[in-house]
Amino acid sequence: MEISLVRRRLTETIERAKKQAAERRGRTDQASREFEVFLQKIAVPLFRQVANALKADGYTFTVFTPSGSVRLMSDRAAEDFIEVTLDTSDDPPRVMGQTSRNRGRRVIDAERAIGTPDAMTEEDLLEFLLKELEAFVER
Repeated sequence: MEISLVRRRLTETIERAKKQAAERRGRTDQASREFEVFLQKIAVPLFRQVANALKADGYTFTVFTPSGSVRLMSDRAAEDFIEVTLDTSDDPPRVMGQTSRNRGRRVIDAERAIGTPDAMTEEDLLEFLLKELEAFVER
């Protein structure tokens, strides 16, 4: 192959990669902004409502709001929690739900995608929370 052809195709590949990276950064920034609004307006209030309802039924959980996430943690064991975060490693970025719970000496971790920040609704989040809470309240 001629070196000029190789160099031209290499240059095109570099430019295409830079353009795709810039577009991805833009989508990630937009998703981060949407996720912050989602956390403030939907996720944190819903997690607090669920924690209060659980306390009324005798299950003690506390809501924590570390930067960029919300966590519902059992007061009985710090390893028992349900957390919602934004995963920006995927394209498009996704809202992820992580669950951790004790089973004897084992800690069982699970993680699954719930949706995208722009399309998440209160109902989607409540459905996720209720499904994950089944393992905590069945005992």
